Amino acid sequence: MSYLIDGHNLIPKITGLSLQQIDDETRLIELLQVFCRVRRKKVEVYFDQAPPGRAGTRSFGMVIAHFVRQGIPADEAILERLNRLQQTARNWSVVTSDRHIQVQARSMSAQVISSEDFAIQLSESLQQLTEKTKNSPII
Repeated sequence: MSYLIDGHNLIPKITGLSLQQIDDETRLIELLQVFCRVRRKKVEVYFDQAPPGRAGTRSFGMVIAHFVRQGIPADEAILERLNRLQQTARNWSVVTSDRHIQVQARSMSAQVISSEDFAIQLSESLQQLTEKTKNSPII
């Protein structure tokens, strides 16, 4: 299962992150990289309101970040991605707390996880990595 994430919807649900922080998107991407490493999953995260010249797609290992240009909501970009996935959309989970997007994603056979629930999964992954690191022998 891979994930399509509404980044700005998820950020306020994560302890220690805020949309008011200048580096909120970078910090979320870093957390998602850990999640991908621990869970061995692929993530595509969408951030809307990219300033002119900053819109586009960038790869950060197993995390692909889509910076959606101003005027287009991340929700719309996520739904477009699901449309392109067609039948394979059932292999993806959409992470959002936006009820309208949840309904649309389900209608395309995608799984849905609320941002709150995914924030818990993310926290658990970070905890697993911390425990694994703590228990690793020092060479």
